[in-house]
Amino acid sequence: MAQPLVLDIALDAPSSVASCHPLILRTDEVTAVPLPPLTPEQRTQALEKAAAARATRAEVKNKLKYSQLKLSDVLDQAKSDEALSKLKVVSLLESLPGIGKATARSVMAEVGISEARRVRGLGPHQSTALVERFG
Repeated sequence: MAQPLVLDIALDAPSSVASCHPLILRTDEVTAVPLPPLTPEQRTQALEKAAAARATRAEVKNKLKYSQLKLSDVLDQAKSDEALSKLKVVSLLESLPGIGKATARSVMAEVGISEARRVRGLGPHQSTALVERFG
């Protein structure tokens, strides 16, 4: 059997050094894990759950857009609603009136929120900063 291929792209170091470096791609450790097969009933339930979550997120974003709901209310609801907790923060901010893509991203950068962050991943200081800024 051949030696496992060890790639150290960042350091171009020998494998003894590469094996302890965190930026190593080890092909012998990569395993693909297939998703479990779903029965037709399970698939239908999953599709219905996903559609309901999308509808909930769209409704909340629409209410924010037309000032029928405050950002603080949405953040409170997200603590108990799984669909809202999975909403990306950038999408939430963009749904506020007068906030576009550029403004949403600049506010997130000021507060220290990653563009990939979802509502459930907001820390208490980040949530407070958003509420102070947008109500």
